[in-house]
Amino acid sequence: MNGSLFDEEVGGPPTLTVGELAARIARLTASAFPGDLWVEGQIRNLSRSANGHAYFNLAEPSAAGETPRAQVSVTLLAPERKHVNDQLMRAGGAVRMDDGIEVRIQGRLRWYAPRGTLQLRMHGIDPAFTIGRLQADRDRILASLAADGLLDANRTRPMPLVPMRLGLVTSRASAAHADVLAELASSGIGFTVREIDARTQGGDCGPSVARALRRLAADGVDLVLLVRGGGARTDLAGFDTDVMARAIASMPVPVLTGIGHEVDRSIADEVAHASHKTPTAAAASVVEVVRSFLDRLDDQWSMLRRAAASSAAAADTRLDRRAARVGRAATRTLARQVIQLDSAATRTARGADRALLQADALLGAQLTASVTRADRGLGRAHRSLDAVAARIRAHDPQLALARGWTITTTSDGNPVRGLDHLTTGTGLRTRFADGTAFSTVDRVEPAPREPTSLDPGPSTTTEETAP
Repeated sequence: MNGSLFDEEVGGPPTLTVGELAARIARLTASAFPGDLWVEGQIRNLSRSANGHAYFNLAEPSAAGETPRAQVSVTLLAPERKHVNDQLMRAGGAVRMDDGIEVRIQGRLRWYAPRGTLQLRMHGIDPAFTIGRLQADRDRILASLAADGLLDANRTRPMPLVPMRLGLVTSRASAAHADVLAELASSGIGFTVREIDARTQGGDCGPSVARALRRLAADGVDLVLLVRGGGARTDLAGFDTDVMARAIASMPVPVLTGIGHEVDRSIADEVAHASHKTPTAAAASVVEVVRSFLDRLDDQWSMLRRAAASSAAAADTRLDRRAARVGRAATRTLARQVIQLDSAATRTARGADRALLQADALLGAQLTASVTRADRGLGRAHRSLDAVAARIRAHDPQLALARGWTITTTSDGNPVRGLDHLTTGTGLRTRFADGTAFSTVDRVEPAPREPTSLDPGPSTTTEETAP
C-alpha cells in the first residue's frame, strides 16, 4: 500500500472528531437514560471544592483498602448540594455524607465532554436507605459478636481499685480530647495519661482505633477511655464496625466509651465495660472510681480511729482497776516486809555487836604479832644494809687511791685493760690520790706468758698499780 495507515477507506465508516464522538456519546447516554436514576453504593474519595461543589465516587461496597469491583463518578453541584442537605436535615440529621457510608442517591447520567468522563449528576438522596443499611449492618455484627461470646467479654474485666494509669484513644486536638484532659486535671488527682491518636470518623476509623487499643494493651494501662464528640449517625458509623468491636472485647483491661450521642448506642458502647453519653462523663466516671476508693479509705480510717479510741478507753478502765488492786496488794506486802525488815535489823544489830567485839580482839592480836615480826625484820634489814655498805666501801676507788694504787686511762678517757689497748705514742692519764699525771707510751713489751693451773680472768675496767 502506498497510502497512510490511517487513510480513510473507500466506503468505510466516516472519521469523527473528538467533539463529534463526545456529542454522540452524550446523545446515546441521554437516550439510554433519559430520566432520573436511583443508584446505591458506597461513597469513596469525597472532596468538596471552594465554590460549594462536591465530588466523589459511588462504588460497589467493599472493605476499607480494597479496590471496588465497579464505581462511577458523581458530581453534586452547589445548588443541588443545598437541596440534598435540606433532605438530610428534614430526616433528622442522622445521615452525613462521608467516605465509607452506603447511600442511595438520585441523579441523571450525563457525559462530561471537557473531561471525557461519564458522570452521575446527583440531586437527591434517600436518608432512610442509609439508616436502614446501618441498622442492618449493626444487627448482623451484634449477632456475630453474641454468637462468639464477645458482647460481655470486656464487661467482665475487673475494674481496678485505683486506676491511675489511663489510656486515651481519640482524635488528638479534638474537643473530646480537650474535655477529657480538663476533667482529669480539675479532679486534682495525679493521673498518668497515655494518649494514642486515632481516626474517629470515616472508613479508617475502625482499624485505626483497633491499632490504638492494641498498643495500649501492650503498655500495661489500668483502663482505656475511648471517646469522640457528637455528630450525625453516619459520622459515628466507624464505632459500629466489627473490627473495633472485637478489639474492645479482646482488651485485657476495662474500656470506657464516651461517644457523644444520647439517642442511639453504638456497637462500641455495647461491648465496652461501661458507656457514657459524653467524653467528659467518661472521664468523670474514672475520677469517681478513685474518689470512691479514697472515701472508703477515709471511712475505714475513721472506723479504725473510733475502734482504737474505744479499745484505748476500755484498756484505761481495766488498767485503772488493775492499778488499784496492785496498789492495795503492794501496801499489804510492804507492811509485811517492813515488819520482817525490823525483825531482821534487830537480829543484825545484835549479831553485828558480837562480830565487832570478836573482830576487835582478833585485830589486836594480829597487830601485836605484826609489830613483833616487823621489828625483827627491820633488825635483819639494818644488819644486811651495814654489810652491803661495808662491801661498797671496800671497793671504793678513792680508798684504793688512798692506799697508793693508781688508775690509768688513755688520754680520751678509755680504761687501759691490757697491752693490746696500747701502741707507741698513745697518750696516757694516770690518776693518783693527790692528782693526775699525763704520759706517752714509748714502747710496749709484752711479758712472757707462763702456763699456770689457774688462768687469771680478764682485766677489770680500771688498772691498779702498786705503789
